[in-house]
Amino acid sequence: MGRSPSPSSSDPETQQIGDVVKSEQSGSSVLIDDVLEKRVWRKLDLYVLPVVAIFYLLSFLDRTNLGNARVAGLQKDLKMTDKQYSISLTVTYVPYIVAELPSNLLLKTVGPNLMLPAMLALWGVVTTLQGVVKSYSGLLAARFFLGMLEGGVFPGLVLYLSFFYPRQRLQWRISAFFSAASLSGAFSGLLAFGIINMDGIGNKPGWSWIFILEGLFTVLFGLVSFLLLPRSPRHAYFLNEQEKDYIVAKLKEDGVEGRDPSIDAFSWREVGKAFMLPQIWFLAVVLFCDGTVLYGLAYFSPSIVQGLGFTASRAQLMTVPPFAAAFVGMSHLLQPFECRLNHFSLRLLLLFSAATISAWISDRYHCRGLILMLSSLMCVIGFAMFLGSTKHNVQYGSLFFSIPGTYIVAPTVSTWLANNATPHTRRATAIAIGFILTNSGGILATWLLGSLSPPPRYTKATITLLVFSVFMVVFSGLNLYYLWDQNKKKKENRKTMTREQEDPTLGDRSAWFEYNL
Repeated sequence: MGRSPSPSSSDPETQQIGDVVKSEQSGSSVLIDDVLEKRVWRKLDLYVLPVVAIFYLLSFLDRTNLGNARVAGLQKDLKMTDKQYSISLTVTYVPYIVAELPSNLLLKTVGPNLMLPAMLALWGVVTTLQGVVKSYSGLLAARFFLGMLEGGVFPGLVLYLSFFYPRQRLQWRISAFFSAASLSGAFSGLLAFGIINMDGIGNKPGWSWIFILEGLFTVLFGLVSFLLLPRSPRHAYFLNEQEKDYIVAKLKEDGVEGRDPSIDAFSWREVGKAFMLPQIWFLAVVLFCDGTVLYGLAYFSPSIVQGLGFTASRAQLMTVPPFAAAFVGMSHLLQPFECRLNHFSLRLLLLFSAATISAWISDRYHCRGLILMLSSLMCVIGFAMFLGSTKHNVQYGSLFFSIPGTYIVAPTVSTWLANNATPHTRRATAIAIGFILTNSGGILATWLLGSLSPPPRYTKATITLLVFSVFMVVFSGLNLYYLWDQNKKKKENRKTMTREQEDPTLGDRSAWFEYNL
């Protein structure tokens, strides 16, 4: 940042970068070059975002394909009871939760370019091995190691993207990679529908091939990704020096990166401060509730749809449209299935294909809280429909509210969590806290829709998920009010002091750090 001008500094674009860096060092606003601005974020979106999206798609696919394997005959072949199936899901989340905080704290030190690809390749190996298990105990062992290796993925990817994007550009990117989870829900059904036809090949049942083929692809992509992920903007092979300087200057102006590098260094004190942030705990409640909804639908959608009267293979196929509805722009893919869907469901699909649209609105108009409350209301509507009707077309149609709703909630609340905690260690801890609660909700989901609430009505589970959706609305509103009130107080505090007079270690508590609403 302090290097002397190069001979090329006479170039207008380079000169403007020099102005950007000087203005950042002086504490004023960073000068924006519209051409450079568009080029920088476009490059990141082309080189970083697709890799991150595939990471999460494979993570979600490899973690939730057990639901497809169950419908394809895994539970019957391994002679498992419903309770044992729920235990096999729960076993995944115990090491998953334990791994999240240490993984996030180590990510920057080890390097995301090494840590994330290594995790991906190793859990791909474990996924593949699930396809050769012969007993319930073997499945439990595989699920345990899968959870341990995948534990840091989602919080790690959210933290990783915050290394590259300012706060008001973050949700669209998180939503884009999280849409991969809804896409994985659609892919999972399509892949399972095709793969189970391999039943008997190599003397293996169809459900074995679900794990083997999906796991081998994960291993392959994990190895390739060592070459694709940059460690940070400073190490991005696709950026020139001026572009790197610009990104770093924008991150410092936004408060994402500390002006003093020592403030961003690891500190147990900062870990403790993260646990004291009210905004983290308001959203932790939302994340716990949404985790229960999200994983409940991901694991049990094939079983729910099968309970509506479809055959096992048709149930795999019919899980595709609701998840596709959560991925904007995918309605045109559903033309082959129109004959299987009633017009009511198709109208809902077209109306609620809105994950990336809501993210754009949230970034553009700074309204994360409002988007979160509205998407939570979609979940309320969906579960109320499923609970209140015995008609199969209405119950199936309810999934077009609940699934898109929860897939809008998740990236919105994840971004809001990351936006309002700084410096780095505090933000890394806050993100991990949120996802520990999310995956604790996953544990609850495995029992709610497993052995505690029998199909096909899942009455107890539906009531619980409906109540949790209401909680999501309420606690999102409480967090919005709290942050608005804090911003009002910070505005008054800025009138009584200069920035130089303020303690530089305050982080998000600084009067000059405005909370995103």
